[in-house]
Amino acid sequence: MTQEFQRQLGYLHISAGVPGSGRVRYAAAMYFHGLGQLSDGALEVYRVLSSRDGADPHLLLAERSEQNALPYPAASQAILGLVAEVDTYLAALRGPGLAEVRAGRAQWAQGQAIAKPSQNAVVDQHLPPSLATLAVTHPGLAAAIRRAASELNWVTYDGYSPAAIGAAFSKGHAYASLIGEDSHIAARDFDLGLFLIAPHVLYRDHRHAAPELYVPLTGPHGWRFAPDTALIVKPAHQPVWNRAYQPHLTKVGPVPFLCLYCWTRDVQARATVVPATDWPMLQVLRLG
Repeated sequence: MTQEFQRQLGYLHISAGVPGSGRVRYAAAMYFHGLGQLSDGALEVYRVLSSRDGADPHLLLAERSEQNALPYPAASQAILGLVAEVDTYLAALRGPGLAEVRAGRAQWAQGQAIAKPSQNAVVDQHLPPSLATLAVTHPGLAAAIRRAASELNWVTYDGYSPAAIGAAFSKGHAYASLIGEDSHIAARDFDLGLFLIAPHVLYRDHRHAAPELYVPLTGPHGWRFAPDTALIVKPAHQPVWNRAYQPHLTKVGPVPFLCLYCWTRDVQARATVVPATDWPMLQVLRLG
């Protein structure tokens, strides 16, 4: 495949719902039609939907029995496969926030996923043991994360000052947004991804405007929902729903903390640290 072919393939599979995506898909369809790789009938589907950014052309292609043999790029397939596996996993859980998260995922998880591979030392060191733990109970999800991990943009967040959030957390975490603004799959005011923290790290009390779902894939880890209160030790696969502005803290156990996270709205509002007096004790505490 030439670079232009790959670029146009990405445009053809751009996520439904992105403003202007209908016209972008139609232009790419004309490119492939010109190469003889898209039928007249398939091109007509993309034309009909060119003014409907939120429509998934694959549904109308199937309805009209038109074949679209043009594949998603391999990296896109791995990320889309992970997003699908995440929904399968979430469907088996119960608790507040899950319906909102799954509705947002369904709204935005259409079309192309763009690979943005990056290197991250936290991921290199701590993702393999966390996936080994997850694979014992959820091999499909662990395999999907493993396949997609090298295509993801892993970020060690620097929005907190190290003095406020703690040096161990500042250097000992990474996240990868799967669906979100400027993410692998484009979305507006929604952010779903993976979050990884090194063993024994304290993620100090903080809060934000966004309602947030955490689904820990490893455990046990310690949690609390008000400063200077006792930790609640929770196992893996027990969802944690943080309401808007609800203070929360996580103390990682001996296994790296790997979780799914989702902010369902107000994703641009920054998080702030909520002071507490017992951080020195919690930083040296060992769970398990």
